[in-house]
This record gives sequence, C-alpha cells and structure tokens, in this order.
Amino acid sequence: MSDDEEFEVDDPELAEDDPMRAFLPQAFGKKSKEADVAAQIGRTKRLVDKAPAKIEATGENVEGQQRVAQEPASKDYGSDDDDDSDDSDASEDDEYPVSHELVLKTHERAVTTASLDPSGGRLVTGSTDCTLKLHDFASMTPTTLRAFKSVDPSASKTSTNSETHPINHVEFNPLSGGAFLCVSAHPQAKVMSRDGEVLAEFVKGDMYLRDMNNTKGHISEVTTGTWNPVDKNLCVTAGTDSTLRIWDVNHKRTQKAVIVHKSRAAGSAGRTRMTAVAWGSPLQGGPNMLIAAALDGSLVMWSGDGPFARPAAEIREAHKPNTWTGGLDISSDGRMVVTRGGDDLIKLWDTRKFKAPVVTVSHPSTSDHYAMTNIKYSPASSSIVTGSASGHLHILNPGNLKAELVTPVTPGSPLITVQWHPKINQIVTGSANAEVHVLYNPNTSVRGAVDVMSRAPKKRHVDDDPNFTTDQSVGISGDSIVTPGGVLTNSNASSFSARHPTVGLTASGRSRDPRRPQIPMVTPFMKSQPDEAHINQSIPLSSMRDEDPREALLKYADLAKKDPLFTNAWKDTQPVTQYAELSDEEEEEGPDKKKVKR
Repeated sequence: MSDDEEFEVDDPELAEDDPMRAFLPQAFGKKSKEADVAAQIGRTKRLVDKAPAKIEATGENVEGQQRVAQEPASKDYGSDDDDDSDDSDASEDDEYPVSHELVLKTHERAVTTASLDPSGGRLVTGSTDCTLKLHDFASMTPTTLRAFKSVDPSASKTSTNSETHPINHVEFNPLSGGAFLCVSAHPQAKVMSRDGEVLAEFVKGDMYLRDMNNTKGHISEVTTGTWNPVDKNLCVTAGTDSTLRIWDVNHKRTQKAVIVHKSRAAGSAGRTRMTAVAWGSPLQGGPNMLIAAALDGSLVMWSGDGPFARPAAEIREAHKPNTWTGGLDISSDGRMVVTRGGDDLIKLWDTRKFKAPVVTVSHPSTSDHYAMTNIKYSPASSSIVTGSASGHLHILNPGNLKAELVTPVTPGSPLITVQWHPKINQIVTGSANAEVHVLYNPNTSVRGAVDVMSRAPKKRHVDDDPNFTTDQSVGISGDSIVTPGGVLTNSNASSFSARHPTVGLTASGRSRDPRRPQIPMVTPFMKSQPDEAHINQSIPLSSMRDEDPREALLKYADLAKKDPLFTNAWKDTQPVTQYAELSDEEEEEGPDKKKVKR
C-alpha cells in the first residue's frame, strides 16, 4: 500500500437531536467548561412589575399590605413616565442598585442588623436567634450561599447554662475594617474582630449607684452604638440607663466620657431610655456632633468633642413620648438629620435651626415589634433608604421625603434593617423572615454580589453525596466487606455522635474530624495564669508586684527631706532631732530583769 492512497473514515451518522452526541468528542485535548455569567446574573433579576400583581392575587394579605403593594405601580410608573423610551427606563434602573438581588438564608429568626466592612468584602448579620453570621463574598459561589462562621457573642464560657441575648446592632469600624462593634441585649458591648473573635468587652457599671456619672459602664441593656467617624479608637453606646458612653477600645475597664440625659417627662424621675445615636462626620466640612433620641420623645444634640455636661440643643417632643425612635442618621454634610419614630412619622431636621422639623411624612412603623428598625442616608446623601412593615424598600427624596422608588423585597414580612454601601454600591436588607437580601445592579455595582454570581458553580464529586455510595438504612458503605458474625456498630445508631462520626468533639476535647488539627484545650489552670502583658493592661499598678518595697520607699527619702509634705510649714522652726550615742557593747540601763521561775 503506497503513501499516496487516502483513507476514509466513516463518521457515525447521528441525528441532530440524538442524546448520544453529548458523549462524542468534539475536539482534541481537555475541554474547559466555563460558566455562563450572563445567565447566572439574569436568574437573579428581580421582577418588580409582577410583584404587586402576585400580592393582590393572594387573598390572605391585609388591606394595608395591598395598598403598599400598589405603590410601585403608581409612584414608579406614573403618568409622567409612561411616554419615556426604553433607554430612559434603562437609565432609571441604573440609578438605584435594585435590579438584581442575592438572597442569603443563613439565620433562623428575624435579621435585625447587618453591616459591611469598608471594602465591601465581608458581611456580618445579627438576628434575634442570638447569633452572628459572617459571610465572605470572596469565597461564596452561586451554589454555596452560606456563612463561613456562626458566632454567639454571649458564649464566653463553655457552659450549657450560659445566657444568650438577641443582637441589637453590629457595625464595622469605618476607618479600620479589622473590627466591628457588637451590641446585644446586655449591659456590656463588645468589639470583635472580622473573624468573630472578641477583642474587647466593655465593663459593666455598678447598678446600685444612683448618680450615673460615678459608674464605669452601663448598668442595664445597651440598645445601639456607633463609631467615631474620625478616630478609629472611639465608639459610643446608648443604653436604657439614660446615658451615652464614649469608649476607647484600648481602655475597656472604664469609659472615656459619660453623657447623662436628664429626662423632663412627668413621672420619669429624670431617667429614660436612649433608643438611637448617630455621630456626625466633619470630613466633608460639617460639624462634629453627637445626636441621640430617647424614649421620652426628645432629640438631643451635643458637640462631638465635648463638653458633654449639657447638650448644645434639645427638642423635647420630637416624636411622640413612649414610642421607640429606632431610626436616626445624619447627612454627609452634617446639616440635615432624619429620624423615624414609633409614631408612624419620618421627620427631617436642620441642625442649624434645631427647633422644628423641616418636613414630616407618614410612614408605618415597625419599631413596636422590632426596635432595631433603622433609616439611612445613601452614600452621597442623595437619597434616604428605609424599610416598611409590608416588606417594601422605600427610597425617599432627601429634600421633601417623597418616595422616589418603592420596590418589594420580602412582601408580607417587615423589612427591618437597611444599609447602602458606598464602595460597592449595593444595598443590604434584613427582614423578619430571616432573609438577607443583597440588592445590586451589574452595571453600576462592583464586587460583592456581582463577583459571587460571576463565578462558576462549585462542582461536586459523586462521592460527596452519601446517597450514592452509602446504604442509608445500614449506615455503612454499600461495597464494604462485612465479616460474617461481626457486629455492625452503626447499624442501630440512635445518637447524633454515632450517626456523625466526624462532627463535634470527643470527651477529651479533641476534634472528631481527623483533618482538623488538635488545638490545646484551655484548662482552668491556664486561665488563672495570664501573661504579663495582660496583667499590666488590665490591672492598675500591677508593676508594683515586681518591685522591692524597701527600694520603692527609699527613692522618696531625699524628696521627703527636702520638701516634706506634712511638716512643710514648720520646716524653718523645726528643731533638729538629736539621738543618743550608744554602742553595741554598752548595755542599756533599765529595770532589773525578773528571775525566771524554774
């Protein structure tokens, strides 16, 4: 056979729709499967137009929720916008990052607070299930939308009887993304690292002291707190003991300053509960000020740098007394203040004329059930964002408080907390149905949820699913060798540890997972032997332990001789002390010693 002859290979003749084509090679080499990013992002697009129709179709909703559900159709798509072109509609959609959403279902109860770090890469959420969930956008994929760590800030002791408290507020330090402030329903607030470790726990005050100026910390529950916008080491907490306390994270044993608000309400004995606090930023030319709201309806403003003896301005009945004003925020220029009270009102205040509200609008409140309901300015203070009792997100005009956009997020479930992050341009919301929604727009938002939906779904091996490789009724591998007459230890396993041999700890404290490294257990002896740095930081004057008391006293001998403290007035007239000259050989004259009886 010569080389000039040609060989013809018969290709298999298959129909176009034959499923066998999926198993035939289309090219040589390894084929890489790339994710369809556009399709993944398209699946997260929100159907805002159809949401009101769905709510109206269900007859289980109350009348108030139906009325709010119709607001998107009447306000966003009114008669003025009917003649706009498709290009203008697209530009309107890009104005607010609400076209797409990412849903995180990691909590078991209502999500009361959420915070993003300054870079927008880590999300911390708090809930009434008394846990913090830490989410990392860099490690999540469309199929693995879960928290990488769950932290209970109250679980400081390894005891089954330890108390747990709902989370009232979490907030990342805007100047340092490595720490965030955690406020739970407890007198002691905590500063935690971005990995969920407690860095500092502020001290609790003496509850038997009447004057709050003499206490070192809060004596009752802390409601909320915030960071200083200029100094990364300072934060302020508001408590139900009618005080605001400014803390230095480096000195946790006592507060830096205490601000006592004296209520003038009848029958209050001068005390009330502080419900909200905001610290104005002077970074854009505005004044450094501290504004707080109280349960007696008052709105109080202090200078951010002090003195705190008396407020710079006070409005006694800014909102209805005995209603919880949970929402309070200051604009970026420091001129306007917006409050959302429990009297179903949102009010706008001018700090230069801090007497009467500039604008007042009606807005149903949810602070009677969820005291952590907030209201926030957008990053450039061009809008005001807040939630509603019907689960809608309201974006308001900062000048007249009229709704510019009302979109359903969790219809039928109150929307509690909102935050608009300036760097990634995404809105994080927490609702009463334990859902966290990250609203974004792929055209204007960066990183965060956009990166999550741009990744390929995580591939799972067939062995990762125990249904395929394990006989669930027996609890052992289907192809394992069973010794005749042998005992199947896991056949009738009723305990959790027997069914999950790699979950939890053994009796000695070692992890049951063989891949997890052994961490030395902290024994009571180790707890009672703190290091020297901890002693010097926590215990005042602890350096005296290592000092010789004789040398410590003698170093003041010259000072006491030259400048006596108690006898300074008689220094010139004081006689010189003269001592008798005695030697060791001479015996002192004295009474005769009695003879010892034998």
